[in-house]
Amino acid sequence: MKALVLGASGATGHKLVEQLLNQNTQVKVIVRPSSVLPQSISAHPQLEIIRGEFLSFSDHQIQTLVQDCQIIASCLGHNLTLKGMFGNPRALVTNTIKRLCEAVALNQPNSPVKLVLMSSTGVRNKLNLETVSTTHNILIHLLRWLLPPHKDNEQATAYLQNTVSKSNPFIDWVAVRPDALIVSDQVSEYKIEAKPTRDALFNAGEISRINVAHFMASLVMDSDLWTRWKYKTPVIYAKTN
Repeated sequence: MKALVLGASGATGHKLVEQLLNQNTQVKVIVRPSSVLPQSISAHPQLEIIRGEFLSFSDHQIQTLVQDCQIIASCLGHNLTLKGMFGNPRALVTNTIKRLCEAVALNQPNSPVKLVLMSSTGVRNKLNLETVSTTHNILIHLLRWLLPPHKDNEQATAYLQNTVSKSNPFIDWVAVRPDALIVSDQVSEYKIEAKPTRDALFNAGEISRINVAHFMASLVMDSDLWTRWKYKTPVIYAKTN
């Protein structure tokens, strides 16, 4: 089993890589030339490090990159700086997911590739009949214009729902929606809900990055868990929330 992880140098991404390596999975990561991976994983014999800007890769390079991967995981996000939030590429996550899915389709694998995307509870799944307050809805509309990363997350999930599910039989996907992310060194108890049970803007809970990574790794490694959440957008909360 081989996995491709994007956003591996990020706070959640490197935790996901650790979780996959601990389960004896071969892992490829794509990181910027200037990025630094934690020493705990950088020298691991089952880790292949590819340096470069993913969106600058040619279609052929991406097709070759995913050809031997049965799992693709994205923990990509925008840096919380002015350049990261308002500079290009504004559709970092969406364009990356699109190009990955298109490359997999060109390869026509014998079995669908599992793609797991880290999204957020701020992304509403309208197909799941999720409702929010009027005030929440007004603020979300403002966020789409004021904070491009939020719109990017929404569009990436919408692409999986509206395009991949309908016309790409070579991709199975899950979009994981964590609540407010915190730092912890240990996996703890968490719960998974089909839809938000808290308001992401006015009553957000907390979930550790390592728990999000643990759930994402469990999804792709546990076939029963994957079948349960395939084509869905589960929300992850700390058990105490």
